[in-house]
Amino acid sequence: MADSSAVRMAVLIDADNTSASHAGALLEEVARYGVPTVKRAYGDWTTQQLVGWKKALNQHAIQPVQQFAYTQGKNSTDSALIIDAMDLLYSGNLEAFAIVSSDSDFTRLATRLRESGKTVYGLGRRRTPPSLVAACDKFIYLEVLGDHGDDEEATGAEPAAEEQAPLPDLQKLLTSAIDATSDDDGWAHLGSVGSYLGSSQSSFDPRNYGFGKLVTLARAQDYVEVEERDDHVIRVRLVARPSSRRRGGQARKRTTGGQASS
Repeated sequence: MADSSAVRMAVLIDADNTSASHAGALLEEVARYGVPTVKRAYGDWTTQQLVGWKKALNQHAIQPVQQFAYTQGKNSTDSALIIDAMDLLYSGNLEAFAIVSSDSDFTRLATRLRESGKTVYGLGRRRTPPSLVAACDKFIYLEVLGDHGDDEEATGAEPAAEEQAPLPDLQKLLTSAIDATSDDDGWAHLGSVGSYLGSSQSSFDPRNYGFGKLVTLARAQDYVEVEERDDHVIRVRLVARPSSRRRGGQARKRTTGGQASS
């Protein structure tokens, strides 16, 4: 992975569909992957809906981009963000893009940027359509980013009760990843497991399941054995069980030839 301090990134925010309360947390998150040399938020700033963004724009040096809603029912903000993204792509000054939206209209944009060799990070709500999630190299759900400040000042179309996409089954994910990366003895390096999960499931994040790190998530699963060696290398393997199925809500464990006996 390239040094994040050398990766120049554009952060493009769909303010019409993102709450201002996420601004600080999302910028802290993208700073893990690169330097946000471009920070822009798109919306119709003449509307009452975006009043709460004013403080966030000033505090985080985000450039507001005005886009009037010319036609009822048409999202002009999407078009403005897409056009700017393509202009930035052809400028040749950036290595990565962060698209902050829960709108599937940006799926083709994410795909196009990746086709041009750019890394694309997506940030959005759990209701984000799978098409946009899959189109990004990595997708981070805003709900896992911690304290979002005063929601009374937050704006952006985030309904109080929204339908969230279900998380992928954790046991299936870990079982597949360990099987795919393990040696003949059944042990797999945790780093290899993490890389496999990231490449096969763009939205995978231990925080989605309530854990800050992959190692703590793995240790909490009774079907995974974790070993930390003297050289600080962490390995994992699947625990073979006779017949018990104790983890409610998880998929039933499948026995595979790559599992080792405990």
